[in-house]
Amino acid sequence: MNSKPIDYIALTIAIVGTLNWGLIGFLNFNLVHFIFRSVMIDRIIYALVGLSGLYLLSTYGRIKALGEDM
Repeated sequence: MNSKPIDYIALTIAIVGTLNWGLIGFLNFNLVHFIFRSVMIDRIIYALVGLSGLYLLSTYGRIKALGEDM
């Protein structure tokens, strides 16, 4: 399996985003805003989380391709 660094970066960003949404949902606490205290930086972080999620959608095609190789 060929793991690219971008896969790990996207996965890490997506995990941070899901943890933040979990904190918002369960505790009404926005960790991203608490850390950065800037609406502009918050928006950039949320955009990166969204882009990471879209990128990770491509893993479905790669997983299917790996299964066909076996």
